[in-house]
Amino acid sequence: MAKIVYSGPKDYVGAAQDGAGRAHEVTWVPATAQSLERALPRANAFVDASMRVTITGSLLKAATELAVISCATTGSDHIEKSVAERIPVITLRDAPELLADLTPAAELSWALVLACARQLPSALRHVREGGWVREEFPGMMLNSRRLGIIGFGRIGRWIARYGQAFGMEIVTHDPYASPPLPVVSLSLEELFETSDVISVHVPLNDETTGLVSSDLFRKVKPGAIFINTSRSAVIDESALLDVLRNGRLGAAGLDVLDGEPNVTDNPLRRYAEQHENLLITPHCGGFSPDALRKVIRHASRAAASVLNGVAT
Repeated sequence: MAKIVYSGPKDYVGAAQDGAGRAHEVTWVPATAQSLERALPRANAFVDASMRVTITGSLLKAATELAVISCATTGSDHIEKSVAERIPVITLRDAPELLADLTPAAELSWALVLACARQLPSALRHVREGGWVREEFPGMMLNSRRLGIIGFGRIGRWIARYGQAFGMEIVTHDPYASPPLPVVSLSLEELFETSDVISVHVPLNDETTGLVSSDLFRKVKPGAIFINTSRSAVIDESALLDVLRNGRLGAAGLDVLDGEPNVTDNPLRRYAEQHENLLITPHCGGFSPDALRKVIRHASRAAASVLNGVAT
């Protein structure tokens, strides 16, 4: 019986076992480097649903029987290239049909848009503290505003649907996608200069690292809202902090931060402690029980398929 190590929410180990089938034994391991270092040398496959641990060559030095790493996520930037060159890595990007109906990440992105546009955290705190002065919380009316979407893949298209439902004009930048009318393609510069809301939905790779540069942030339309739920390395975090501090950017919503999960000293997190025009969530966009069961089951099934000699 092949052994599959699963690292992710413990409550979903049953979904991992369902996906792997009875021919394989699934063992849950906490998402720590120490736990994985002990467990992986005895594993034939690793199902990663946490991304909390960087998978390095040294971590897998003794994992000589490891035949596949299957991620219950679309990204795998936590896995060193040297590892990926030696061990097959499967992600949810290999399962477009599964991804098509998974909307939690897009829904969180849109929740951040609304929370920023209507200053929800500040307004909620105001009432909890006994206030009732609506004039302190002027909101941006989204109807007829311009929504700029960077990356027009699966999530970007969902964001476009939500924006259209709110009566927004949709523009996008994606050199690899041709959006349907009435969505218009723009250069990054024009998108930043003219959009009232900007939302980033691109994978992290060599081409997108640092894509949203300090130069773009300096050109952003005054008062705009900026959302990033993709990966932190896609943007220049220090430049984002600058335009928040100087007031050029109206508000920002992030689900990702540099250094996560160890973000205590991240300058953006520290800024958010004292300023309510920056909203940060803990990379929880895809963390929905309905979606988790599906993706963990799929990732385990994909790992089992490799162990069985069946193409995924």
